[in-house]
Amino acid sequence: MKERVYVIVGPTASGKTAAAVKLAKRMDGEVVSADSMQIYCDMNIGTAKPDQKEMQGVVHHMIDIVSPDAAYSVAMFQRGAFGWIRDIVKRGKTPIVVGGTGLYINSLTYRLDFTETAHDPEFRALLEKREPASLHRELAQADSEAALRIHPHDKKRIIRRLEILRHQKERGSYSFGVLNDDYDFIMSGLTMERALLYDRIERRVDQMMERGLLEEARSLFQKYGDAPASMQAIGYKEFIPYFMGSISLEEAVGLLKRNTRRYAKRQLTWFRRDQRIRWYDVQENGITATELAKQLSEQGRDKK
Repeated sequence: MKERVYVIVGPTASGKTAAAVKLAKRMDGEVVSADSMQIYCDMNIGTAKPDQKEMQGVVHHMIDIVSPDAAYSVAMFQRGAFGWIRDIVKRGKTPIVVGGTGLYINSLTYRLDFTETAHDPEFRALLEKREPASLHRELAQADSEAALRIHPHDKKRIIRRLEILRHQKERGSYSFGVLNDDYDFIMSGLTMERALLYDRIERRVDQMMERGLLEEARSLFQKYGDAPASMQAIGYKEFIPYFMGSISLEEAVGLLKRNTRRYAKRQLTWFRRDQRIRWYDVQENGITATELAKQLSEQGRDKK
């Protein structure tokens, strides 16, 4: 019998962290984060990184593992996450993968090989002739997650990512390819009415501001500037124009709310394509994290 790996996905602010913690307590599990921004140290408020109180004693992996100015890739995440999954299983516990970064989730649940990407000299030569801004816009349309990680002026990395996307598309393995059957993935998604989700996002941003997001973003900007890919993440990039005096704080917060809403919409679009995901409607006064954890554990038992 294959080892089970629970996977909880969904848009930002849908309650994934709370559900994962409750499920971990119920299933004697440990959490493996699949969030492309929570990997960075010192980026806590803007990434909605769970603190010790929210973790409730549950061990979390793949959080705070690199500096904000460090280069990081999906391939590195894939290696690290599988390392922890194997370790958790070996110790007789239940791995629970949770996050909203679609490509990170796919790197585990599909057989995506990031080591066999061939170079395409002719395609690269065409890209080299274009301006970075144009290339970054194309990247944002093809892979919004990568566009968040790669600085708009980092032409080398943008071209390399576009080259990889072209190669993977030709092989039919970019978003959805061959299923990874090494584990029994119990996949679930959290969703809610769009108006409710957007309201939660707005309130979350307000709470982040109250907790000191502006000061966190300012400190990171003073230390790293806007060059690292991490500083182009939602929650930080919106404040850079404010720090440079080109927009007001009110405008920066408005941009953050707008960009987060758009990101949540893209997340839902991405995950809706995966037919393995069982969706749970989480309403403000409906299912609680505890009740949801019970349903998720029962979902796993249904597959016996």
